[in-house]
Amino acid sequence: MWSQFWSSYGETIVGLYSISTTILVVVVSFLIFMEKKNPYKTIAWLAVLNVFPILGFLIYLVFGQNLRKRKLIRFKYINEMKHLQGIIDRQIECIQHSRDFDQEPLKSRKQLINLLLRNANAPFTRSNSAEVLSDGQKAFENIFAALEKAEHHIHLEYYILRNDNIGQRLKEVLARKARSGVKVRVIYDAVGSWALSGKYIKELQDSGVNIKPFLPVMMPFISNRLNYRNHRKIIVIDGKVGFTGGLNIGDEYLGYHPRLGKWRDTHLQLEGTAVHFLQVIFLLDWDFVSGEKLPAHTDKDYFPEINGFSGKLVQIAASGPDSDWEAVRQSYFALINSAQKSIKITTPYLIPDEAISLALKTAALSGVDVKIILPGIPDHKVVFWASQSYFEELMEAGIEIYLYRPGFIHAKIISVDGEVASLGSANLDMRSFQLNFEVNAILYDKELVDKLDADFASDMANSDKIDMIDLAFKPFPAKIRQSAARLLSPIL
Repeated sequence: MWSQFWSSYGETIVGLYSISTTILVVVVSFLIFMEKKNPYKTIAWLAVLNVFPILGFLIYLVFGQNLRKRKLIRFKYINEMKHLQGIIDRQIECIQHSRDFDQEPLKSRKQLINLLLRNANAPFTRSNSAEVLSDGQKAFENIFAALEKAEHHIHLEYYILRNDNIGQRLKEVLARKARSGVKVRVIYDAVGSWALSGKYIKELQDSGVNIKPFLPVMMPFISNRLNYRNHRKIIVIDGKVGFTGGLNIGDEYLGYHPRLGKWRDTHLQLEGTAVHFLQVIFLLDWDFVSGEKLPAHTDKDYFPEINGFSGKLVQIAASGPDSDWEAVRQSYFALINSAQKSIKITTPYLIPDEAISLALKTAALSGVDVKIILPGIPDHKVVFWASQSYFEELMEAGIEIYLYRPGFIHAKIISVDGEVASLGSANLDMRSFQLNFEVNAILYDKELVDKLDADFASDMANSDKIDMIDLAFKPFPAKIRQSAARLLSPIL
């Protein structure tokens, strides 16, 4: 009798589980369908959900929900800086009528400049000096030298802030400057800086540093905030000197990672009016994380008058899930489509969507020389497998792909025709296009682009070119894992 009872009970439990699982799959599938995601992303989520219903549901709770139009992010719009609209309107008018934009090299870049004015609220600036910093040692040397000269404020915003040797050095400088009366504000991403200790934060706070996390995650395993991370790297000092690019704050950026070894990255130091727009991005992010509205653009302490610089045209473009447009994706697409001679791409991750992939292949098939450098030593294997899945189709179009040999290459650069380049925090992947808060500097200056192209040539000399024959004979298990990683890439 008891055996019949337990058998019947077990069948009931199994039946209820089957019914509840089916209902769960149907309901969540409908929600995913109604969110109108990218079709490839929708298919990926539906595949995961149907093969692994419970696990897929939990993963969807963490990574899948679309916050783009929700209240949490909705108030963080660059349009809050109302004075920008007047600048943008005047510059759009200037592009249409100024003779400067009817002459090369700017003539062929008018569309890109116009695009960033409209989709990223990114005014172009002319009164700038800039220096490309091609390794961590030089970048941190310049950063600390500039921090030591701060008189009024230091604004620092990073995805990763570590409590290691370079992190300790930064903490000491920031604490000392705060005690001397300099206003120091720090934003760190709550997920990227997960390992940052409470002690580190408290010591900064006790010294007078105002430090805030970006979108703190209280319950990481059920929080959809994991998806919307601040991947920006920004330093602004006295509104006069700025830094942005690929480097976070950590010893690995100096080449001390035990597995990855040599770390190749690129940062940018700016002085001039472009710094004002790094400042705008920081102030909006600070308002978002702290609720504190800092002085507007009329405050000369935060937006000092710029004199003595000329010649280097720069646009600072921010993008994120709060944006009306996918500014990073659209700017990369426009850059690639504008190429007449060459495209040089350095990126740690290559997971293009259909539009970027088609643009790259179309450029190569049109006779543009397209070269891409990726890490030979990956930091995330699954992401690297997904990147590898694109190699064959890109190379069939004539694109050359190189794997950096000495260590890990983390720079995020697209250079076109030796005339214009994008340098910043955004990778060439769907996470940077749609989910992360990013910032890039678009450089319309031959001297700066020549430096980036020289670095590319040096990196290529230290890289191995992928051979089509090797791809054709890659082991079957490798093909399986690359295909699986590619299928999951829209949700990684």
